[in-house]
Amino acid sequence: MSLDNREFIARHHKGVNQTQPAQKPTRKWSLNSVLIVLLLSMYFAFLLFVFSMAHRGEFSNVYAALVVAVCGSLGLVIYHFFYLHASREKRLELLIEVLEGSRGARLITDSADNMVFANQKFYDLCEGVGKPNYKTLIALFQNNEEALSHFNLLADQAHRGLNDSIELFSKLDDRECWYAVAAQPVSGWAGYIHWRIDDVTQKYTVDRAIRDEREKLIDFTDNAPVGFFSVNEEGRFVFANATFARWMGQDLDTLMATKLHTYLTEPPEAGRPYDLIENGGARQVVEIRMKGPAGRTFLAAVNQAIVYEADGQVRTRAVVHDLTTEREMRQALQASEDRFQRFFEEAPLGIIMVDENGMIKDCNSEFANMLGCPMDQLEGISFAELIQSENRDIVISTIKSIGQGQATATPMEISLARCNAEQTDAQMHARRYRESGSVVVHFIDLRQQKALEAQFVQSQKMQAVGQLAGGIAHDFNNLLTAIIGFCDLLLLRHKPGDPSFGDIMQIKQNSNRAANLVRQLLAFSRQQTLRPKVQDVTDILTELSHLLRRLIGAGIDLEMVHGSGLNLVKVDGGQMEQVLINLAVNARDAMDGSGKLVISTHNFTNRKPKELITETLPPGHWTAIDVVDTGCGIPKENMVRIFEPFFTTKEVGQGTGLGLATVYGIIRQTDGFLDVISTPGQGTTFTIYLPRATEIEEDDSEDEAVPEDMTTKDLTGTERILLVEDEDAVRTFGQRALTNKGYVVLAADSGESALKLMEQQDDKHIDLLVTDVVMPVMDGPTLAQRMRQTSPKLRIIFMSGYTEDRLKDHMGEGIYFLPKPFTLKQLAEKVKEVLGS
Repeated sequence: MSLDNREFIARHHKGVNQTQPAQKPTRKWSLNSVLIVLLLSMYFAFLLFVFSMAHRGEFSNVYAALVVAVCGSLGLVIYHFFYLHASREKRLELLIEVLEGSRGARLITDSADNMVFANQKFYDLCEGVGKPNYKTLIALFQNNEEALSHFNLLADQAHRGLNDSIELFSKLDDRECWYAVAAQPVSGWAGYIHWRIDDVTQKYTVDRAIRDEREKLIDFTDNAPVGFFSVNEEGRFVFANATFARWMGQDLDTLMATKLHTYLTEPPEAGRPYDLIENGGARQVVEIRMKGPAGRTFLAAVNQAIVYEADGQVRTRAVVHDLTTEREMRQALQASEDRFQRFFEEAPLGIIMVDENGMIKDCNSEFANMLGCPMDQLEGISFAELIQSENRDIVISTIKSIGQGQATATPMEISLARCNAEQTDAQMHARRYRESGSVVVHFIDLRQQKALEAQFVQSQKMQAVGQLAGGIAHDFNNLLTAIIGFCDLLLLRHKPGDPSFGDIMQIKQNSNRAANLVRQLLAFSRQQTLRPKVQDVTDILTELSHLLRRLIGAGIDLEMVHGSGLNLVKVDGGQMEQVLINLAVNARDAMDGSGKLVISTHNFTNRKPKELITETLPPGHWTAIDVVDTGCGIPKENMVRIFEPFFTTKEVGQGTGLGLATVYGIIRQTDGFLDVISTPGQGTTFTIYLPRATEIEEDDSEDEAVPEDMTTKDLTGTERILLVEDEDAVRTFGQRALTNKGYVVLAADSGESALKLMEQQDDKHIDLLVTDVVMPVMDGPTLAQRMRQTSPKLRIIFMSGYTEDRLKDHMGEGIYFLPKPFTLKQLAEKVKEVLGS
């Protein structure tokens, strides 16, 4: 029991209301008056008795009588007080428990609308709305003007002594509720009102759902593809759906005023008004002709049940089918069956029908093609003979269970035996054919899918290896930059003739070899920096021919066949030379010192996609380069793996397995394609397809200025350079190299350090920012963006072991790129070029 309710009991036990003096019931005052009169009567009786005893001289008896009378009166008074008080207390507690146990919220207010009592459910109702009181009850409907108006009217009527109730809608925040509010004046307590508030939201929700379902049912019935009607014992329509009324050419109101026999072309003469035929029973299933709109008649199938109700009334239940439509459907079904037969014969997947004995009753041509057998050889044989032994029992058991009407099985992958002793992987879908024990089985040839899945898995592996190679190459480039750079610094002090000169050159040469290996990794992962320009493939081959002749050896003939009118291509000349050198070296190894290598070029145009060894060549105009050798060829099982990194058929120590992977990576990064055709024992042809340069690219190439020769140019300077590099060795080398050229170099190991260093320069400006791209916390592009906020025209050189393409969103005016690894001279040339631009 809440504290407020206990206070309510206490106040009413005392008969006092804190808000307004209570008007006590008249019955309570009459009871007290009777008690007082009774006590007075006893008192006067006692006096008369005392006087009488005194007169007789029996005073001792009087004393005893006096004691008895006083004790009796006191006992009566105490009994009256405690009994009535306890009874009243019990009635009040009983009343409170009844109100607390009510399913609805209860509130009692006085004439000033102050809360006298509220049960716990009212407190719960006001939670989140406000402090529990009469104003909070009003606030439930403050967002609904209509509901608030009705509530105020209900309150006014209650204050005038009228009982009433109403259901009101409440919406607070996102909560929508319906409440049944009842106001009842308290009899004998002027202005006191007993409020009851019940949450009826669920009832409204259920009613709305029922109403919606009823409307859906009505809509379904009216728009059903069949007619429904019901007539009474007079044959008059009492119900019909819109479909039947439309067939009769009447609206529903007119139809309800007519009788059934009006719409029959030949009504039964001896039949009852609701019969369709003479001597009709409780169920009448007939085909009759009915009158349609404008006198048109149509054949209808009617299934009518007659229901006799307890009061003697008759109600029929009839379903009508327009057989005209059904006949059209039969004709369409026949046409559909004819089409199905054609689809069965010409379907792009294998189909067979297996009877209950497991024999093939029918099959289409595609199934025969899958197995490489003639159709007549397959029909009539056991299906089990075509299934490989490892899953034969499961497949046959599944077919039998489907034929016996069990649930349809999920698709299965099985292996079928071909007539040429090979096998075909297929996905099997089985369905029971109608009500017979036969089963229709569909087969989807999975050979191509399996090949595509294998290619996809291989592609994922290649991508993962490419990402790994790119990451390794980036980190390795940092090391090579430091090694090559410090070699250059040492060579400045150790000239030829110095005892240490040879050792330093060995370190630098091996570092350059390592740099070439890194470039191969980047080429394979398509993360190298390309410098493409529009050029003629003939020029590249002409310049490379002398080197190729020395590479392949004297025992191999090299023939160059240049096509006429070749399209120009936009490629990196150095990378294309690497591609042709790798292909020539592979051809040399395949020919084992003797043979012929032919490199030819020609224009190629395809209007439709062309299937290559690993991908599809889209339609377009291409410049093709064929590299043909007369070597040992490539076995079929190795054809799908020749572009994998580290795959090689050479002996250990004779190759890294990156040659063709590098070729493939360079060609694909140039937006070209690579194809291979090989016959073991006869030779191999590699065909490179390079996209033709567009007219815009050709015009841009003509406008490019010839770069100034940097070999004799002065590489010194006095400008202020900020060098940011997280690798200590690279940063130290770069700082020393540029300082030796006369520049003022400020070095920082991170982007944050560079910004702090900039703040300490006061009015001294920075002419050039040279920063690494990948650094912890703050990378190079972010640092460049921050510095350009204060120096918008600051020139920037990004250094990275990754491709320049990764910086395409950050490149712009005054921003340049220097790929790692670089030499001292390359660093000095790039700085001089940028500062002098």
